[in-house]
Amino acid sequence: MIVKDEENSIARCLESVHDLVDEIIIVDTGSVDQTKHIARHYTEQIYDFKWVDDFSSARNYSFKLATKQYIMWLDADDVISKPNRKLLKQLKDHLDPVVNSVTMRYLVNIDKSGNPSFIIKRNRLVKSSCQFKWKGAVHEYLEVSGPILHSDISIHHFKNKTDNSTRNLQIYEKQINKGTVFSPRDLFYYANELRRHNELHKAIKYYTLFLNHKVAWKEDKIASCGRLADCYHLLDDQEKEREIIYKSFEYDSPRADFCCRLGNLFLGKNQVNEAIYWYKYASRLTWDKNCMGFYHVPSWTWLPHTKLSICYYKKGDFKKAYKHNKLALEYLPYDSGLINNQKLIKNKLKNLT
Repeated sequence: MIVKDEENSIARCLESVHDLVDEIIIVDTGSVDQTKHIARHYTEQIYDFKWVDDFSSARNYSFKLATKQYIMWLDADDVISKPNRKLLKQLKDHLDPVVNSVTMRYLVNIDKSGNPSFIIKRNRLVKSSCQFKWKGAVHEYLEVSGPILHSDISIHHFKNKTDNSTRNLQIYEKQINKGTVFSPRDLFYYANELRRHNELHKAIKYYTLFLNHKVAWKEDKIASCGRLADCYHLLDDQEKEREIIYKSFEYDSPRADFCCRLGNLFLGKNQVNEAIYWYKYASRLTWDKNCMGFYHVPSWTWLPHTKLSICYYKKGDFKKAYKHNKLALEYLPYDSGLINNQKLIKNKLKNLT
């Protein structure tokens, strides 16, 4: 782990994993709170690393300190739940040593019911002898090769604090000032930082530069189309928003989140039949479990059915509205809004008979 000022979360993280691993290595990049003091309850292997505006440097340093056959990495606001602890234990006991890397699902934006908004696959466990390296000063990634096992283990990400800092943006801009030539991935993540800080026109410029790179990763290109669509949406340019959504289809078959976005655009114009087409399309898609891209959970589960229920309600087809609201409830059985909608539509059906 690399950490800084994580006194509010590090104990929760380490408590969820400490008895499943053979060593815990903490690399601190400048904490001024109780982070290191808390970590010492779980390990004596705590090291200081002078921050050099480069996350990969810190992570690669932490990997060099590891002495076991495999290395697993976590952030301080990650947690392994009881069911996933069991899966991790099984993996540890039965992992085929031919495997170089194990992916685990990263669950992001957890709601009060424990449902994530996004699921991302990440290489979480790697063979030490492969000496895989982290790449990228910001939004770093672990470059792996060889046999990869896609596990069913999930890591829950619980963000304790809102990060409004410009730290990442400043790192990128320092690199620009030094004349650093950005990789395609750097262009993508720099554009993300610009968008996050509402520099929308500049973000559009860098997303476009990224999309023009032939060697960029397909999944980042698809994600870039989604972020570009966000920018155009915020600028109220629906024509460009729709255009970039369709462009995402050039890189792979349509994804449910983009289909739902098209449905939203048509529904916003009260073009209900066109909206129904795209929500139906989304509802029939199935996610490729080996895909390493961003999985927007609502779009692949309950959201298309909720929207279809609204569309059919607008058309006065209460039978279909009831059907799709019921399908949405199968994913979110305790959602008060869906429960109330079901009662409302049921009353409409009674009145018709």
